[in-house]
Amino acid sequence: MQENELRIPNHIAIILDGNGRWAKKRLMPRNYGHTQGSKNVEKICEIAYKMGIKYLTFYAFSTENWKRPSEEVEALMKLLKSYLETSIKTSTKNNMRVRIIGDKSKLKDEFVNSIKALEEASRNNTGLNLQVAINYGGRDEIIRAMKAVALDVKLNNIEIDHIDEKIFEKYLDTFDIPDPDLVIRTSGEQRLSNYLLWQTAYSELYFTDVLWPDFNKWELTKAVEYYNSRTRKFGGIS
Repeated sequence: MQENELRIPNHIAIILDGNGRWAKKRLMPRNYGHTQGSKNVEKICEIAYKMGIKYLTFYAFSTENWKRPSEEVEALMKLLKSYLETSIKTSTKNNMRVRIIGDKSKLKDEFVNSIKALEEASRNNTGLNLQVAINYGGRDEIIRAMKAVALDVKLNNIEIDHIDEKIFEKYLDTFDIPDPDLVIRTSGEQRLSNYLLWQTAYSELYFTDVLWPDFNKWELTKAVEYYNSRTRKFGGIS
């Protein structure tokens, strides 16, 4: 199937995995792999937009990643902060809107300020919608949403009997972002790892052995081809 004949997913979510193993294969430190993986994000954004993908969500740093060695965590946070600051320029250049999902309350003030600056600078851009998950966990997101719902019930802002999926989704980090049509995980692991648990209820899942820094246009096209081979079913209706 030719690329221009493909049914393009509206929203693709990607679990960026394999940076450390990519670096190890080259006898380089893990942080080198994270740096190269960060550079690949911009490349894939450009490729995805040209393919016609409207939303792209990357799993950059999970709530569980804090358990990694402190030196690696510190290096990752510095890399992410640098990426956020650089993205102000690149998002303007590429007409890309960038939003950060996850629990920002546990991030340093300077990090949060970088997020606010980027989101404000790219708010009116009309090209690719890029979401970056930082300090994000699917279970954590649902618990935070439940607490917010409970508070609104307590304040009589909503009635319990009126709560349904549509109302609950308004309390999620992704409240105005469509659910992913396709989830891609690189590096051979085959699990969601607490990623967008609510939003991926009906997503197609694609796993590849390719390590994230090596993931390219051809690999993205193969993932979209896989998506095209699936029969989408909702509620038992094809």
